[in-house]
Amino acid sequence: MRADIYLLYLLLRLLALLPLRVLHALGAGMGRLLRWQGGGSVRNTAVNLAIARPGLDGAARGALLDEAMAEGGKSVSEIVKIWGGGAERALALVREVRGGELFDAALASGKGVIVAAPHLGCWELLNYWLCSRTPMAILYRPPRLAAIEPLLRKVRGALSPEQVRAEGAGVRTLYKRLAAGGTVGILPDQKPREGEGQFAPFFGREALTMVLLPRLAARTGATVLFAFAERLPRGAGYRIHFLPAPEGVADEALQTACTALNRGVEACVERAFPQYQWHYKRYTASGRANPYKQAPPVS
Repeated sequence: MRADIYLLYLLLRLLALLPLRVLHALGAGMGRLLRWQGGGSVRNTAVNLAIARPGLDGAARGALLDEAMAEGGKSVSEIVKIWGGGAERALALVREVRGGELFDAALASGKGVIVAAPHLGCWELLNYWLCSRTPMAILYRPPRLAAIEPLLRKVRGALSPEQVRAEGAGVRTLYKRLAAGGTVGILPDQKPREGEGQFAPFFGREALTMVLLPRLAARTGATVLFAFAERLPRGAGYRIHFLPAPEGVADEALQTACTALNRGVEACVERAFPQYQWHYKRYTASGRANPYKQAPPVS
């Protein structure tokens, strides 16, 4: 590990000594500062919220934007606690698991399990929790800065999942693991590359949606579950949720399957709405109107 990356690791370890409530307060303050300054992240969040909540008036939409930006700040600051404190200490922050019987039953079936984990709440903590129950692999895109990868492996420690790159060999690895009754994790709301997805409604607007998860489910017969780690108020910890996948997520017709996939993401988001990664440009694709370019700046 490079010296500068190792120093960053030591800084994470030091900052992890702060209570979670303090880190969340700092993160919320950072998010509110970004909200006050405006800029691209705030504008993208405002556009997405307007799409997802079209019936809100200006005051209500502004309040929701404030809350979403504060939660976005928490999602950054809490990583210090999750990564810097180590997996065991992070898992001690889990206060409740809802729907855990669904996960246990899926594991016991031996048919393989696909965990669809949207960008909602604290997904790094969810990774720890899942890996503490069963070996698993996750589909990921490597960080733009290659030097960060050794840091990620170190902070995730012994509970790190097998990280499978989103490419041909990696996808074959996922098929093999599921065929053997194993568990894989996928971010179902990550926008695929052009030409690799299917348009399907997401909060009432067509969005380019991944087809890999439905194809894995259809070809392996694996159980699909949605899961996320909800951030509790005032730094009290986290609540993990498991939800069954909507009917049709493994349909051979990709339009049907991707529509069901997005419904599953929506069902998770509705349980912790401000904690979703609302700044993500989900509604961009060639040949389609770009709502983020059309939107005026947010003051």
